[in-house]
Amino acid sequence: MRLKFLKKISFYSTFLLALMVMTSNPIAGWAASPNHGGTSADSFSQEELISTGHKFFGQASGGIALAIESIFSKLGRPNAYIIGEEASGAIVAGLRYGEGTLHIKNGGASKVYWQGPSVGFDLGGNASRTMALVYNLSQKDLLYRSYAGVEGSAYLVGGFSVNFQERDKIIIAPIRAGVGARLGLNFGYLKYTRKPTWNPF
Repeated sequence: MRLKFLKKISFYSTFLLALMVMTSNPIAGWAASPNHGGTSADSFSQEELISTGHKFFGQASGGIALAIESIFSKLGRPNAYIIGEEASGAIVAGLRYGEGTLHIKNGGASKVYWQGPSVGFDLGGNASRTMALVYNLSQKDLLYRSYAGVEGSAYLVGGFSVNFQERDKIIIAPIRAGVGARLGLNFGYLKYTRKPTWNPF
């Protein structure tokens, strides 16, 4: 219910179309290494995720391979990923809510929800499908906490926005494609939970 409500807000947001393309890579200092990216037995391959992305994003999937290849070039193979939908909006301060499914290699699938605030020079709203690659998740329970990220560090690859969140060596790389418009730079965090909640803190 909350997601449908926020989608309606984002669809009727003022469409200020602006694309912020950052030339610097926010993970330039992270190299694919034994600490970033798993083996073939305990992680997902690039081909697996591209195939999943094409099915999930449908007609909007044209550039998903480029986005995934960009992340793989720096971080290697993830051992988990999340697919779902989210909505967000901001007038200086903002909120984001989402829900989806966490898939862990050899660990099955489970529901996951995320929500969080942001603050900064920001205006607009958007609803999007999201596919997030997750690295160094040794056990599912470690996902359920808050992860900081700078939205302004997001960059565009093949029409998809990509940004990065990190905590205690666990890295989450959301890939988003959606409708609406966001203008600005903001800092915030996302809290991942087992059950839905309106409380973003």
